[in-house]
Amino acid sequence: MASKTVAVGSSVGLHARPAALIAEAAGEFDDEITLRLAGTDADDAVDAASSLMIMTLGAEKGAEVTVESDNEEAVEKIAGLIAKDLDAA
Repeated sequence: MASKTVAVGSSVGLHARPAALIAEAAGEFDDEITLRLAGTDADDAVDAASSLMIMTLGAEKGAEVTVESDNEEAVEKIAGLIAKDLDAA
């Protein structure tokens, strides 16, 4: 399983807009992609294709989030989005 941990780049964390953009990108893949706060158990992982589940993480700017999937390309794409400031104009 591929895994990558990145810091949240969006200025207000993973709230509605960033979560929706991440979920939309995750939905483009057939593979399961999960997110969890770094240092938490795999049981705490949420589905990256669900914006509501992403928001339940409560990830603030700078929080470390681990992206996991069997698809390495998916991990890289989602991790890249999490690291960006998706609220920037």
